[in-house]
Amino acid sequence: MSQQRQQEFITLYQPVHDRFERFCRARAFGDMDHRDLVNETLLIAYKKFDELKKRDSFISFLCGIASRIVGNHLQKRTTERLEDAHLQRSDGQVEPELSADVHFLFEALAQLPEAQREAIILFEISGFSIKEIMEIQRAGESAVKQRLKRGRERLEEILKYESSLKI
Repeated sequence: MSQQRQQEFITLYQPVHDRFERFCRARAFGDMDHRDLVNETLLIAYKKFDELKKRDSFISFLCGIASRIVGNHLQKRTTERLEDAHLQRSDGQVEPELSADVHFLFEALAQLPEAQREAIILFEISGFSIKEIMEIQRAGESAVKQRLKRGRERLEEILKYESSLKI
């Protein structure tokens, strides 16, 4: 890829880096290390960059690739979980209370069906719009809204049940 293409790729990636990393952290939780997912996605996206027709769809392009990587990883996986993700402060230290809350949330998310989990992560954690999620999931608006509604309801049930066990 030419120097100009490399620069264009970097220019498109820099503004979406934080959102994309949050998506990968949530999406990969319990299945693989989110940094591996980010790196593998960027490698594939870089190789397929010429196939991207609309540059304003770059974040959707990345999330679609990341989702396929996780799906492929889950199909191939025959051993137990590889590694838990940890929420870290900017100084690299783990926030114990926040880390525990996030851990329970991600465990609850892991119990949702694939499409609901991905929609919730994209909308609630990564801040994507319904329209962007429609593009990423290749689904209609009503399907995405239904996934969000049902996913939230199920998460509420799971979290209420788990909190009742702690009492």
